[in-house]
Amino acid sequence: MQQAMQWHWRAFDALTTTDLYRILQLRSQVFVLEQAIAYQDIDDLDLHAIHVCGFDADAHLVAYARCIPAGLRYPVASLGRVVTAATVRGSGLGHALVRQGLACIAAHLGNGAVRISAQSHLQGFYSQHGFVAVGNEYLEEAIWHRAMERPAPQSVLQQSALPSA
Repeated sequence: MQQAMQWHWRAFDALTTTDLYRILQLRSQVFVLEQAIAYQDIDDLDLHAIHVCGFDADAHLVAYARCIPAGLRYPVASLGRVVTAATVRGSGLGHALVRQGLACIAAHLGNGAVRISAQSHLQGFYSQHGFVAVGNEYLEEAIWHRAMERPAPQSVLQQSALPSA
């Protein structure tokens, strides 16, 4: 499945109307219909985000996340609205999506720490990508969440530096 995927990273102004329609359709399908959350999904953060879109071999949008610059939602860059279509869950595509999102952030928003607001039941999933729980759980839109942060990668020199004698 993943080998047939096409990934696109696009700023809001570079999205086509069809891209935007498919993004909002997928987010609505999962967050509003499947998870039964009545909330304002469309926010001004979309305007400033880089949108990571994963299309299958039939050109269907099946994976999506948005990368938000530091200072808009959190002091550090963030990854949000991470979503996969029900038809691809369990295939490993969610992990590929997170890797794409982190690569996008590193390439376009800096190689610093990344923060997310993770649904609590997905903490184990995100911990596989280096995210660590921060603070207590909180209720957001009737679903338990926990802030998680992935520390900034250290350079090879910092990791191998020995204390001076």
